[in-house]
Amino acid sequence: MTEPATPRLREMRWWDIDPVLELERDLFPEDAWSRGMFWSELAHARGPEATRRYVVAVDDGGRIVGYAGLTASGDLGDVQTIAVARAQQGTGLGGRLLTELLRAATAFECAEVMLECRVDNVRAQKLYERFGFVPIGVRRGYYQPGNVDALVMRLTTAPDSGSAADSSPVQGTEING
Repeated sequence: MTEPATPRLREMRWWDIDPVLELERDLFPEDAWSRGMFWSELAHARGPEATRRYVVAVDDGGRIVGYAGLTASGDLGDVQTIAVARAQQGTGLGGRLLTELLRAATAFECAEVMLECRVDNVRAQKLYERFGFVPIGVRRGYYQPGNVDALVMRLTTAPDSGSAADSSPVQGTEING
């Protein structure tokens, strides 16, 4: 039996919003983003003034099995979301999505990248730590309506590399995990 094909990453477009929302609601039922939130983000993801990068992971059957987004403002990047379908968790897809966001942060000339992660999402925290993110604080009750705290993490550009993506331990390659 052959292994299923590795999902391919591509730019997220407006027609991806409905399948992304299905995945969003499955993975984050209490604090799922709305259709309008995704539309707003994608409105800033194209053209010469773009400040966002959103990607989807598509399996060999054409299904969206992951997505991720980053916003940039000045020299600061912020990971807005990373999600991987339950059947794809543990395959390295989250690392591939994060690598793509860090490449985008480099293209946006971000000196540091921030993110929030639920304090109860240890798997995600370990992924971010492997890429060099360090905890810098907690936002109490950030995720509503569940009143779950967020761990704030930061990745600072390595002084000798000049890019946030170069400071990850994988330097643009895939990770397993």
